[in-house]
Amino acid sequence: MPKVHVRTGDTVMVVSGKNKGKKGKVVSVEPDKSRVIVEDINVVKRHTKPTQKMPQGGIVEKEAPIHSSNVMLYCNKCNKPTRIKKKLLEDGKKVRECRNCGEVLG
Repeated sequence: MPKVHVRTGDTVMVVSGKNKGKKGKVVSVEPDKSRVIVEDINVVKRHTKPTQKMPQGGIVEKEAPIHSSNVMLYCNKCNKPTRIKKKLLEDGKKVRECRNCGEVLG
């Protein structure tokens, strides 16, 4: 199964595509497809039939998945997107660290 470099709850910035430069929080990750869904990014309109939940039907806006290669983890300390490096702590835990400033991310 392919790995994805971001996790649910991470803050990311879109680095390519029509939403380039926007920041958002990762809502869900689909590692088998290498795609992520980011809050308020890549919003599309879907026409839905009437159901018992939504008897009106109509046009619904929702976030569509984007490829994980189009997003980078965002460091709040540096205020810019960053790559990560993995660091092993004394107690044996692995953490993700910002390459620029050394801040521990999520």
